[in-house]
Amino acid sequence: MADIEAGTVVTDSDSSRRSQDDTATLIPNSGSLEGSSHRATKTTRFKDDDEVVEITLDVQRDSVAIQDVRAVDDGGSAHSGGFDGLSLVSPSSSRGSKLSLKLRQVTNGLKLTNASKKVPQTATPKTIRKRYDRSKSTAAVALKGMQFVTAKVGNDGWTVVEKRFNHLQVDGMLLRSRFGKCIGMDGSDDFAMQMFDSLARKRGIVKQVLTKEELKEFWEQLSDQGFDNRLQTFFDMVDKNADGRITAEEVKEIIALSASANKLSKIKERADEYTALIMEELDPDNLGYIELEDLEALLLQSPSEAVARSTTTHSSKLSKALSMKLAPSKDTNPLRHYWQEFAYFLEENWKRIWVVTLWLSICVALFIWKFFQYRNRAVFHIMGYCVATAKGAAETLKLNMALVLLPVCRNTITWIRSKTKVGAVVPFNDNINFHKVIAAGVAVGVALHAGAHLTCDFPLLLHASDEKYEPMKNFFGATRPPNYWWFVKGTAGWTGIVMVVLMSIAFVLAQPWFRRNKLKDTNPLKKLTGFNAFWFTHHLFVIVYALLIVHGTSLYLTNEWYKKSTWMYIAYPVFLYSFERIVRLFRSHDAVKIQKVAVYPGNVLALYMSKPPGFRYRSGQYIFINCRAVSPYEWHPFSITSAPGDNYLSVHIRTRGDWTSRLRTVFSEACRPPAEGESGLLRADLSMGVTDSNARFPKLLIDGPYGAPAQDYREYDVLLLIGLGIGATPLISIVKDVLNHIQRGGSVGGTEPEASGKAKKRPFMTKRAYFYWVTREEGSFEWFRGVMNEVAEKDKDGVIELHNHCSSVYQEGDARSALIVMLQELQHAKKGVDILSGTSVKTHFARPNWRSVFKRVAVNHENQRVGVFYCGEPVLVPQLRQLSADFTHKTNTKFEFHKENF
Repeated sequence: MADIEAGTVVTDSDSSRRSQDDTATLIPNSGSLEGSSHRATKTTRFKDDDEVVEITLDVQRDSVAIQDVRAVDDGGSAHSGGFDGLSLVSPSSSRGSKLSLKLRQVTNGLKLTNASKKVPQTATPKTIRKRYDRSKSTAAVALKGMQFVTAKVGNDGWTVVEKRFNHLQVDGMLLRSRFGKCIGMDGSDDFAMQMFDSLARKRGIVKQVLTKEELKEFWEQLSDQGFDNRLQTFFDMVDKNADGRITAEEVKEIIALSASANKLSKIKERADEYTALIMEELDPDNLGYIELEDLEALLLQSPSEAVARSTTTHSSKLSKALSMKLAPSKDTNPLRHYWQEFAYFLEENWKRIWVVTLWLSICVALFIWKFFQYRNRAVFHIMGYCVATAKGAAETLKLNMALVLLPVCRNTITWIRSKTKVGAVVPFNDNINFHKVIAAGVAVGVALHAGAHLTCDFPLLLHASDEKYEPMKNFFGATRPPNYWWFVKGTAGWTGIVMVVLMSIAFVLAQPWFRRNKLKDTNPLKKLTGFNAFWFTHHLFVIVYALLIVHGTSLYLTNEWYKKSTWMYIAYPVFLYSFERIVRLFRSHDAVKIQKVAVYPGNVLALYMSKPPGFRYRSGQYIFINCRAVSPYEWHPFSITSAPGDNYLSVHIRTRGDWTSRLRTVFSEACRPPAEGESGLLRADLSMGVTDSNARFPKLLIDGPYGAPAQDYREYDVLLLIGLGIGATPLISIVKDVLNHIQRGGSVGGTEPEASGKAKKRPFMTKRAYFYWVTREEGSFEWFRGVMNEVAEKDKDGVIELHNHCSSVYQEGDARSALIVMLQELQHAKKGVDILSGTSVKTHFARPNWRSVFKRVAVNHENQRVGVFYCGEPVLVPQLRQLSADFTHKTNTKFEFHKENF
């Protein structure tokens, strides 16, 4: 490529010319200079071997013309070759051939340069900036930007837009207010109307409606994938008076418009500051405006060091990524496909499968054993299979009423999983799910046992003949029971009925629909639902277990005490659970000391507390918190966000329900307002001592710590931590623990002593951590800003890789987020601070492409175990679980997925 700059000619074959000792000399001609038109005549000579070619150019401000081309002999005299258009006539064919070659080189260069240098005739002269080579990889990224029609906006084409027009039109016209919805820009009405105005202004349309033909013309311009066209369209949106210039006021307006479209209130508030930043970058001469070429220069600026480093680091592994069969493929053989899916399922769920299989096997065995036992007794001749079914179900009920307590013995489970290797074969992470499965087994057992007795056994006994009743005198007395009420009012009868009623209430109110209070406000049952209803009715099981023991000792068909085995089943589980409750009661007796409090945007309350004596925990674990000022009986679980090595204990609580809302209120009322120069956060610092103003803070009781899936992170070579919103809390603790390990000088992948300080050491296998945090609100980045800055500052070796994603911002490449991308690049380049997070960690826009994330980790860490820890809404669980399975089976990197459960 040739480039003309200030009258100098440079060809695109520099290395070739230097090897041949070519020279190019610029000779001023005697042509006149016209200052008004910036016109000059320049002459340059090319030397090739023994031949010299002289070309005279007519250089103007916005164009370059070839005036004359001639050959020059060794003596320096010129022989005119004549120039007429693009034809070259030479006295020698060989020489003419070479002259033609030189002419073509220069002419092509002039065409490219003249096209890129051209500026609007109405533009005032400015300092001409260097044009950017769009063929470079740095520009390739920018060329994807400024798209008004993307996959999420309406990439289906004019046919879909036409259908929307037919649906939205009024008397054959589309209203301006419906333009955004028609082209697929739902939720960005202000941005779409601004775009409407610019397109209409360009065409001289002054009405506020469009015909279908006019809409199609608008659509064709918006769907044009040419970068120049997209750039001009965006420029026209900002340039409201169509004078070819964008003033600072117009820049501020488009910043506010883009911020509103992306729900970024803080950027909108700081529009003046960011306007000054853009004008400083694009208007160094302080002319008060910027032009089209300035906007292009901003888009085609050099990439940040982080992007460049990432490209360099992973380019060598690109071939490996391409060679892997990472994309899902359909198997033509359905039998083989289903067998493979079944094999994947077994490999991922074998712990759950063997535990559930064992449980079901025991239940079935007990049922069959008791069923055939009563099948051979005399009572079978009266009550038949009804009594055998009732007694078989009763035996499974005894087992399940014992087992249902074990998954909620949290202290016992935490001790087993932390101190033993049982966790290698037992899925302790599914303790709550197993509790629910057993509860379902209890419900089935109750239905079979109570249903068979009440609807079948008792009526059959009442109507039995005297001959058949004779063997029953030892159990029901010499006189036949007079009526049905006799069975109900007996000890076994009324205890059984009361237990069924209490268990039904607890079971129903434990369902998510009632526990999470999803009933409509108009529903009269709404006041009877919610967490409190679930919590207190669940404690009715204290009465149920007492009645169960009474019921088990008052059986109608069993007189021997050793055959009344109900107490034998439930004795140990009830003792263990009671012991756990006593431990929790004494352990949570003393209130923790509040050190710091902060109320962040997004309704998040951060509490920093002193560690109770002897309190030891692992990152990823959680605690229960009780605040008597809110409710004296309610305890709620929250993940610990501080690391074991920190000298404090912290939690971040998102207000979602009644209890958390009241907790935030009582702490907010006790916090001091922000001082001048501070951010607008409510905060309090009690670490310097308690005063009258901060002595009003309510007391907190804590109970824990308790085990969670994330606590096992040290067993993995690589960590892939994924948090949605407040779900980042347990993962933040892991990030801080890895950072503390680095700061203490622990070798990555080495060992570290237990938090208790004992001599015993345990492995610290983690060599790399990837943290992906996806949040919807920009204010959420305030929650863990300190952690982000600390990692960026102290992680010199880059062990921890942080990725923040703001899902409210449209994906990079969308025209609605184009200006936000520009601002982010400028702010980060000049100040090293991200405009959204306020940290050095650059925020990505929209949600991550999770398949690409897994692919990158798989390529970078071959033959290693990756622990995937997710905490957030369940909606993402199936996708992450499937990706973990796909990449485990299709690459040599093993991914193990874990989901936080409470």
